[in-house]
Amino acid sequence: MLKEGQLRISSGCSISGIIDKKGRKFCGEEIIKSIALMHERSNGLGGGFAAYGIYPQYKELYAFHIFYDNLNVKTQVEDFLAKHFKIENAGNIPTKSIQNITNRPLIWRYFVSPRIYPIEEEILDEDEFTSRCVTKINKEYAGAYVFSSGKNMGTFKGVGYPEDIGEFFMLEKYEAYMWIAHGRFPTNTPGWWAGAHPFTMLNWAVVHNGEISSYDANRRFVEMFGYNCALQTDTEVITYLFDLLVRKHGISMDKAIKAVVAPFWNDIERENRKIGEELKSIRAVYASVLVNGPFSIILGCQKGMIALNDRIKLRSMVAAEKGDRTYVASEESAIRIICDNPDKVWSPKGGEPVVALLEGA
Repeated sequence: MLKEGQLRISSGCSISGIIDKKGRKFCGEEIIKSIALMHERSNGLGGGFAAYGIYPQYKELYAFHIFYDNLNVKTQVEDFLAKHFKIENAGNIPTKSIQNITNRPLIWRYFVSPRIYPIEEEILDEDEFTSRCVTKINKEYAGAYVFSSGKNMGTFKGVGYPEDIGEFFMLEKYEAYMWIAHGRFPTNTPGWWAGAHPFTMLNWAVVHNGEISSYDANRRFVEMFGYNCALQTDTEVITYLFDLLVRKHGISMDKAIKAVVAPFWNDIERENRKIGEELKSIRAVYASVLVNGPFSIILGCQKGMIALNDRIKLRSMVAAEKGDRTYVASEESAIRIICDNPDKVWSPKGGEPVVALLEGA
């Protein structure tokens, strides 16, 4: 297996996503098959999946997935959780022994509801309370990392090829209406369990192929609002950008997309006056939110799946539809291996979003 530093493939990494817009569930075998086809885009240093709709019996509770380096930090974090949350159920996440998956941490899952109380004299809603607690654990408890914290969804990731990670977590036993997946080829940061994609915050999950040249500007902006970019990775800051814009600032997803992947100024000038003025306002107010560099991303959220690539399309991304399903992947072949006769296949233009929302969302 190639190690980081032996080879740099700047266009490496693979992404794939599937959603049934009517909310019908299907097991993880399809997404594993899709991401496995792009094996050569990875190097075994990271793979992962996010699945939505997998915990219907606990759908009103936050599902925390946590990595622990040792039992001592696990005890400390569980004391913190017991103080801030009512723990309805807890246990290790089931896994199976895989030859290629080694040096695994302790992997636990908790279904919790927040014991909301004022923090620094603020009365918080449950999402903000929970996100602050997640940030505190990840920032202050060395050896512990909350890698999933949404409702009725979960992230499963680690060091390995994505198909091995899928087998390790036995994702064929889970059923979800939406799956997103990632095969990692790290170029700037180490391959380690918490550093694998997807990155999440509450119900947001992001997988990413590329490199964000605007990372420092984006990071400084979100950190002004209390986020902690401890992992120093592009994907982490993209997740926080959408959480900040949509959940905290309350702007629409459409406007958030136009802030993150803003049209060029000359394209804005061609719009009619009303749309042009709105786009100018978004670019002025959220100048530090603009994401630059070569990238393609898939964003999972409570309402559905959104895919984006950079404004001049320096990373590949293909989309397809068949019936009520929408597919997105780095390569068309990764779609056709699980959908051999799609109704429609297209390659989105630079900056053009693929929006596939649940019916009624």
